[in-house]
Order: sequence, then C-alpha cells, then structure tokens
Amino acid sequence: MQNLLERVTVNPRQCGGRPCIRGMRIRVSDVLDLFAVGLSADEILEEMPDLEADDLKASLLYASRKLNHPVLLA
Repeated sequence: MQNLLERVTVNPRQCGGRPCIRGMRIRVSDVLDLFAVGLSADEILEEMPDLEADDLKASLLYASRKLNHPVLLA
C-alpha cells in the first residue's frame, strides 16, 4: 500500500499545494470528484489517459487515510 501512496505528491508550487497524482496537475480531488459523479474506473481512465489504474487506487487510499482519524468533541 505504501507504494500506492508514493503516487500522491504534494508540491506547494503546484495546484496550490493540493495533493496531485505523480507530479501531474491532476489533483486527487479531481479523481474523487469523478468517482462521486458516478464514473467508473474505466471511464475515468478513458477521460484522463495520463492516469493509470494504480493512480485511482492511490487517490482512494489517500482519501481514506486522511479521513481515518478520531474526531474529538468538546
């Protein structure tokens, strides 16, 4: 799984420092948005030919890791 996460890069001078895929200007949030509107993995790969199947997995894993933390209520 760590290899997948290495596909996600963060550069403060690119896309406002938002997480991107392999240094490209394709943000993790772009991939997630496409899943959210109902596109399949195959449709996303067709729509964005620079992406690979592992990039989609990396986006989902990255989002899962970022959301998997406790929420403390005061």
